[in-house]
Amino acid sequence: MGKNKEITDFLFEVGNLKRVKRSGWWTINIKDPESVAEHSMRAAVIGFALAKLEKADPEKTALMCLFNDLHESRLNDLHKVGHRYIDFRSAETKAQKEQTDSLPKEIGKDIFSMHKEFQGQETKESIVARDADLLENAFQAKEYIDSGHKDADDWLINIRKHLRTKSAIELLTELEKTSSNRWWKGLKKTER
Repeated sequence: MGKNKEITDFLFEVGNLKRVKRSGWWTINIKDPESVAEHSMRAAVIGFALAKLEKADPEKTALMCLFNDLHESRLNDLHKVGHRYIDFRSAETKAQKEQTDSLPKEIGKDIFSMHKEFQGQETKESIVARDADLLENAFQAKEYIDSGHKDADDWLINIRKHLRTKSAIELLTELEKTSSNRWWKGLKKTER
């Protein structure tokens, strides 16, 4: 198979992440939660901002966030209750290794190395990327809380225990006291 065919197949597989739902929200009766792709996009933006605040490499951090859940195109998303029974971390690495091994070396090697770095949690960028991933869940939880799903507060409580950077903790504190709808108030154009 030529490299363009391998890249094309990979990109179609990545498109599957638009259809893989974030399963943890089903435990609190969210019928149509966001997709993994939606989660990854906002996590990458959060990662970029957090990296700037924490003086880490913002591009590397954002890419780490963006590629973090690629394996879920093959494994689907497994919520934390399921993680209690399955060693999902080793399955993630196995799936992502197979995904990236099929790509041209200059692409696959870089993507897989970001996965390993994220999993290792030893570099500043990997720590910031993990905080960004957690914060994205916190933002989503707050949006669900504000739309009437009060049990989503459990996510905020648990996320606070795992954040490692000062900036992420400060952002979590701010989001907890902020309406998820505040951003658009005052932006509506009204006609007289």
